[in-house]
Amino acid sequence: MGGYHNFSDQELLEELRLGNRLAFTALFNRYWKKLLAVSYNYTKDHSASEEIVQEVFIGLWNRRAVLEINILENYLATAVKFSVFKSIHQQKRRAELALLNYQTELVALDEEKIQAKFLQEYIDGIVEQLPEKCRLVFKYSRQHGLTIPEISKEMGIAEKTVEAHLSKALKTIRKDLNNSGILLIACAFLLK
Repeated sequence: MGGYHNFSDQELLEELRLGNRLAFTALFNRYWKKLLAVSYNYTKDHSASEEIVQEVFIGLWNRRAVLEINILENYLATAVKFSVFKSIHQQKRRAELALLNYQTELVALDEEKIQAKFLQEYIDGIVEQLPEKCRLVFKYSRQHGLTIPEISKEMGIAEKTVEAHLSKALKTIRKDLNNSGILLIACAFLLK
């Protein structure tokens, strides 16, 4: 590893800002186990803890050029705690929504219908977070069944712009579904 294990955190961060993958690996190796312990302390789930720590390191790499970090260990621990709390909040919120929305319908719906309804509501939640024009294009396309030329005419924008917004929406939805582990189920709905 070229002696990076002897570098200070600040030296490794400087190398990381320059895109040095070996410096990133050194930071990963230095903090992986500590962060996994922090995450596991809250989640009590080894798999979820690993995912959370991996996401924190992916975020570190993706934002390496713009991050201003004084004490790396504190930054990483805080990022892991935030990610854990975000994950717990999302799980709790999903459980609350499921309880509120499906309590009376569970008896009547078979398992496939329940999964389809959950997936549709999950996708709707993602769509609502898209930028306004992107969201409108997606809704015109998927909910109203309009073609790209029809959407272009309706919104008064170029067909290429409609295509770009639709591509962005689909990419965002696929990424979010992939991150949540339900991409395989969603593929059938996104591609219909």
